[in-house]
Amino acid sequence: QLQASGGGLVQPGGSLRLSCAASGFTLHYYTIGWFRQAPGKEREWVSCISSRDGSPNYADSVRGRFTISRDNAKNTVYLQMNSLKPEDTALYYCAATTSEYARTPANFGSWGQGTQVTVSS
Repeated sequence: QLQASGGGLVQPGGSLRLSCAASGFTLHYYTIGWFRQAPGKEREWVSCISSRDGSPNYADSVRGRFTISRDNAKNTVYLQMNSLKPEDTALYYCAATTSEYARTPANFGSWGQGTQVTVSS
């Protein structure tokens, strides 16, 4: 099971760092993805980090502002979010997959409870 944490209320232009911790399995054996879901919208893929070589991928909406990273010693994946915008407001989740190319929620598992990010002045 994965557990996301680190959300909160932040002003536009601010930063947050989300953490995704695993229990019961080793994160770096899987590609870990971050997703978000705003009220009334579908869950959307945000970013993922490859199990094979640790390379990151980002949705166009967050590229250049968000950075995904992995700390194998802590069995944790992070999502550093900078220059936050009101449209980044959502419940953020992390999940795992064995596919290097998966981008849809249906191809991910081990979902935990999300962490709320609210960007507002």
